[in-house]
Amino acid sequence: MSPDFLTPGDVPPGATRSAAEVNEQIRALWLRAGGTLSPQERTEYELLVVEWAAAIRDGIIEAA
Repeated sequence: MSPDFLTPGDVPPGATRSAAEVNEQIRALWLRAGGTLSPQERTEYELLVVEWAAAIRDGIIEAA
């Protein structure tokens, strides 16, 4: 398992990373995977996208 692998319990509620940080991890995942995700990597990707979307939402709310 990759040390970057994210599971739902890794990020405590209310403690979010910036969208840029999550985006960087998404890019690294795709680079490691060579463009094709395994089932485990697909799960990691889906969790990262949810985290990224939450970070984007938080940024929009703060800006308003």
